[in-house]
Amino acid sequence: RLNSSDTTVLEMPVIVGQSTPHMRTPIFVAAIEYVVFQPFWDVPASITRRELLPLIRKDISYLTRHRMEIVRGFGDDAPALSPTPDVLDQLGRGEVRLRQRPGPGNSLGSIKFMMPNPYNVYLHATPNVNLFERSQRAFSHGCIRVSQPALLAKYVLENATQEWTMESIEAALCDSTTRRVNLKTPVPVLIFYGTAAVSKEIGDMFFDDIYGHDARLERLLGS
Repeated sequence: RLNSSDTTVLEMPVIVGQSTPHMRTPIFVAAIEYVVFQPFWDVPASITRRELLPLIRKDISYLTRHRMEIVRGFGDDAPALSPTPDVLDQLGRGEVRLRQRPGPGNSLGSIKFMMPNPYNVYLHATPNVNLFERSQRAFSHGCIRVSQPALLAKYVLENATQEWTMESIEAALCDSTTRRVNLKTPVPVLIFYGTAAVSKEIGDMFFDDIYGHDARLERLLGS
């Protein structure tokens, strides 16, 4: 939810991290510094080792089917390496990295909103839009998937060095070109966790304590 002068500017469903401890979305304060249209997904090393590398070793065609490649270095222009057994071993050791190319099926969708933080958590679109229909939406590895990326981009890019209209944003979302847009003024972001809220339209609302933060606080207060 975005607020300005106590007025809600934009509100939308999001998808957050799963309840498993290492996948929870953390509580923190950061600021969006830039936006990337048609981003690569640089797969975190933990996800690579724990989830994807076993699948790749079992069936090397997993890379092709999911538009993934192994690269050395950190630039988007890093060339892809042949997935030999030696390269897969390097991937397991963290000497090379796994990424997913932009385009259909990319896990980040058509845009990501980068807000540097110690948790490497950011906001992004998603191809799995059907999940926004669920009443409980804890499906990610920690990052936050937004249901209306174009509207969020319009709000954020008011702080860009050049003018962005909804038409130009939609064009960039549909274009195949990867494009980074820096903000002249970072947009503050507060990620918080709450299991109770009050709405003028709905009234009192209570939600499941999916991360157990409330239960932990209750135990600490009781002790």
